Amino acid sequence: MKDQPGKKPNLLQIATEAMVSHGLEPDFPMDALKQLDGISETGPAVSLPDLTKLLWCSIDNDDSRDLDQLTVGEKLGENRTRIWVAVADVDSRVKPQTPLDQHAKKNTTSVYTGVKIFPMLPEKLSTDLTSLNENEVRPAMVIEMVIDSKGQVLESLVYQALVRNRAKLAYNSVGAWLEGKGPLPAPAAKVPGMDDQLKMQDETAQRMRNLRHEHGALELETLQPRPVTENGEVVDLVHEIKNRAGELIEDFMIAANGATARFLAQSGFPTMRRVVKIPKRWDKIVEVADGLGEKLPSQPDSKALSEFLSRQKARDPLRFPDLSLTVIKLMGRGEYVMEAPGKTPLGHFGLAVRDYNHSTAPNRRYPDLITQRLLKTALAKQAPAYSPGELSSLAFHCTEQEDAADKVERQVRKSASALFLSGRIGEYFDAIVTGASVKGTWVRLIKPAVEGYLAQGAKGLDVGDKVRVKLIMVNVEKGFIDFAHVPR
Repeated sequence: MKDQPGKKPNLLQIATEAMVSHGLEPDFPMDALKQLDGISETGPAVSLPDLTKLLWCSIDNDDSRDLDQLTVGEKLGENRTRIWVAVADVDSRVKPQTPLDQHAKKNTTSVYTGVKIFPMLPEKLSTDLTSLNENEVRPAMVIEMVIDSKGQVLESLVYQALVRNRAKLAYNSVGAWLEGKGPLPAPAAKVPGMDDQLKMQDETAQRMRNLRHEHGALELETLQPRPVTENGEVVDLVHEIKNRAGELIEDFMIAANGATARFLAQSGFPTMRRVVKIPKRWDKIVEVADGLGEKLPSQPDSKALSEFLSRQKARDPLRFPDLSLTVIKLMGRGEYVMEAPGKTPLGHFGLAVRDYNHSTAPNRRYPDLITQRLLKTALAKQAPAYSPGELSSLAFHCTEQEDAADKVERQVRKSASALFLSGRIGEYFDAIVTGASVKGTWVRLIKPAVEGYLAQGAKGLDVGDKVRVKLIMVNVEKGFIDFAHVPR
């Protein structure tokens, strides 16, 4: 779609065309929709342990409707905590090799463009029948963990059970309450004991987070403006800010993913792990640190890198997102790999964990559905749902399609930013230089946090310089935003 004089660019059309151009299916095929029509509202009869009396809750984005996981905990002696994570049983409704499964396998992930969600599974499933919705009894895969006073997982169990979400909560409101900046969210206030439940979960998660950071987990922060639309218009650009509620879920999911990976390995099953290998460009990360007056070891060291990043965030929070992005690029992207039983895991360098797969979001990610099927066959003492060869092929495919989805989301974000600024040609903004090389110079506006190309006046500027710029051109279709440097 080309920008045409007098014709307003259509972000939905841009998003749909981006899906197709990157090898993803924007719509469900007819045979998948036919299968969907035949899926019963009641679902298959199951006889599972009943955990519905526990104070389960979901914490997700404000606008999330596909609820993949619930959490609950209880205090034990010696300052230990038992944490349960319940994961939606998607496999009970979406069987391998069916049309719905084939579409999910094609895309491998839901794609969140800001103007439209292209779900991996139809909304009848992902936001209803396979979603852990409030006050609905649902079958789930449960990961039960005992956490000690230091935040270490002492033991874990994996099994199936029935659960019921007692309160649908959101990151921003729960995070504000945990940080003393807002009231207890209304859905939590309606459930007796939910306030103490959330505090206990938060305290446990913070211990787990502190332990991971001691082991070298990286604290990174990037700015990715998300368009806010009303009646098809981009009315604002916002970026999510991390808070205690988000950290709570992140820490519990990392622990649950580690527990499922270990369970499968102990069962003698091959697994599809999520890994970030030791950075091949560590020397460049050392060079970046040196330019900031810091020294890193000559050999990759996640703990030293973590401590360096913490110091830089405290020293220069304005430029920390740009440093984070640089480190992410130099570390290399995450990928899925098949790991055979008995082999030493490659691990996840950024999370500082050895055992890690994706298992907690099967409504949104195909690798999680694969892991769920492996878990079910392991629990049933059956042969693995997938062979090592199948897992190797799927791992490569999921990595490629996830990269394609990232490109779609990035392209639409850039086009939305260009559209948002399209009526502000000639205006002036404060900015910071985020990239400077022979290929060109890039700047990020302080507000809104939009990045663009410095087409004029770039000579002599370097990364980190604070500048005044003038918006001179946008191309919504391509997501181009050009600025001119205006000397102060």
